[in-house]
Amino acid sequence: MRLPEWIKTRHHIGLHDTKHLLRRHGLSTVCEDARCPNRGECFSKPTATFLVLGPHCTRNCGFCSVTPGTPLAVDAHESDQVAEAAAEMNLRYVVITSVTRDDLPDGGAGQFAKTIRAVRKRLPEARVEVLVPDFNGDINSLKIVLDAGPDVFNHNVETVQRLYPAVRQMADYWRSLSVLKSAKELSPELTVKSGFMLGLGETMDEVVQLLADLRESSCDLLTIGQYLRPTKKNLPVVKYILPQAFDELKETALRIGFRHVASGPLVRSSMNAEEMFSEAHGVHDGRP
Repeated sequence: MRLPEWIKTRHHIGLHDTKHLLRRHGLSTVCEDARCPNRGECFSKPTATFLVLGPHCTRNCGFCSVTPGTPLAVDAHESDQVAEAAAEMNLRYVVITSVTRDDLPDGGAGQFAKTIRAVRKRLPEARVEVLVPDFNGDINSLKIVLDAGPDVFNHNVETVQRLYPAVRQMADYWRSLSVLKSAKELSPELTVKSGFMLGLGETMDEVVQLLADLRESSCDLLTIGQYLRPTKKNLPVVKYILPQAFDELKETALRIGFRHVASGPLVRSSMNAEEMFSEAHGVHDGRP
C-alpha cells in the first residue's frame, strides 16, 4: 500500500553524528533496529532509545523487525556504556528498552536495574524511563526493575486482544495488562505508560475496549500510532487510519482518565518522551 501524504517523513541534519556516537560506544537503539520512521528527527535533537541485552530477541512478533534468534551473553559493560553515551548526548531524559530475553532467569530485569543505576550515577538530574518486556509475568523481575527507581515504567500492549495470536504470538493480552497494574500496585507514585498501534485490522469498538482495559490497569500515559510495515517479512498494513480518528481516540482516552495522550499516525512509544512526561506532570524543564 502506498503511504498517504500525512505519514511521509523528511530527512534531518545531524542524525549521522548520533549514529557515530552510538557505534563508538558499541550500542544499539530500538530506533534503528525497529526501523522507526522518526529516527531522523530524534537523532537530530539528539535523543535515542537505548536497546540493551543484545540485538537478538527470543520472540518473533509479527509487527517487529528486531532480529529473532539465539541471544548473546549479557554484556557486563553495557550499562556503563549507555550512561556514558547519554552523558555525551547531554540527555536530561533517558529511555531504556530491550529485546525480550526469555532465556534469562529474570528476563533481563537485572540489566535494566543496573543500567538505571549507572545512568543515575553519571547523570543524577536526568529522568529515566524504561520500556520493558512482560518478563513472562514474573513479579520478582518486576520488583528488580522498580527497586532501581525509574521515573516512568512503560510496557506496550501493542494491539487489541483479538489480534494477539497474529501480532504478538508469544505474548498474552491479560499478562501485559497485569504487568502495568502490578507496577502501579508495587510503586503507587510511579508513572505508568503504555502504547498500541492502529492499522492491523482492529475495529474501533475493540480499541475503545482496549482503552478501558488500560485505564483499569492503572495506566497514566498513552501513545497511539499507525502501524507501518518495517519489512516484507512483517505483517502487512490492513488500513491507514485518518488523522481525525487519532484525534477522536485521544479525546476518548482523556475523557476516561488518562493523564496525557499522544495520538497520531507517526506517534511512537518513546517519541518526545521527555515532553510527554513534563506536560503530564505540569513542569516545563523536565524537573520538579
